[in-house]
Amino acid sequence: MRRGSLKNSNSVYIGRFAPSPTGPLHFGSLVSALASYIDAKANHGLWLVRIDDIDPPRESKGSTKKILQQLQEHGLHWDKEVLFQSQRNNAYLSAIKKLEGDDLVFRCYCSRKGLQGGVTTHNYPCRSENSTNLYSLRLKAKDNYKVQFNDLFQGNQGQLIKKDVGDMVLYRKEKLFSYNLAVVVDDAFQQITHIFRGGDLLNITPSQIYLQKLLGLRTPVYGHIPIAVDDYGVKLSKQNLAVSLDHNSSQRNLINAINWLGFKVPASLSKSRRPDQILTWAIHNWQRNNITCAEKKQLFNSFEA
Repeated sequence: MRRGSLKNSNSVYIGRFAPSPTGPLHFGSLVSALASYIDAKANHGLWLVRIDDIDPPRESKGSTKKILQQLQEHGLHWDKEVLFQSQRNNAYLSAIKKLEGDDLVFRCYCSRKGLQGGVTTHNYPCRSENSTNLYSLRLKAKDNYKVQFNDLFQGNQGQLIKKDVGDMVLYRKEKLFSYNLAVVVDDAFQQITHIFRGGDLLNITPSQIYLQKLLGLRTPVYGHIPIAVDDYGVKLSKQNLAVSLDHNSSQRNLINAINWLGFKVPASLSKSRRPDQILTWAIHNWQRNNITCAEKKQLFNSFEA
């Protein structure tokens, strides 16, 4: 999509980048942030940042400050105040209460280990016979409910929720809200219209859309870009000890990421010391169909077209 394609639209484009503070940003996270930022700016939209800090045991001390610093060093400046999921518990609780009012929530005493014994999904009622004080809250999946959507880069996607996903967790035994619930509630709160993120999150998107439908929330436009991998085909991630962005200059990181997305930054900008010049060029020349989807895939074949 070229710059200005929403100029005559009544819709306000709002994109976002929502990293988890489990470590500093690496090249793969920059690619996702950059794609969402450039698409938002090419469409005269807003770009927001949210810190998905709802899982304290996985968080790394100082990561939030470092992530925000890295974004600014690369010229990726957000348009509104940063939102922190750790401050949003009341909103998540309200969403669960709404679902409870529709008789869609139940207690589950199953352990994660117990569900790994050849059963891939959980379906109501709870199969555990070991009721304890520890339980999670799960969402009752409706029978034969299909979620289908068209991804900007991966094409038509779909899942049968009960069969392929089962009863998703809303509130964990560790007294933590689930990622899917928090993301859905916060995307609606921030009025996000477009979500660009890595293709590794494609398989959870139908679950999030399902929650949006049940909560009466608008579904954003989704675009899952190919995952950045190393020379051995391994996904670049914090878990795989991907090198921090500090390994190179911010200008070099930007050029590498833009080129990786399918564009060719001109040689005249290769020596630029100003991230804003590189980003201005990328925004002006942005076209979604330039993004190559070598990892284009369809989620499941269990639904009828």
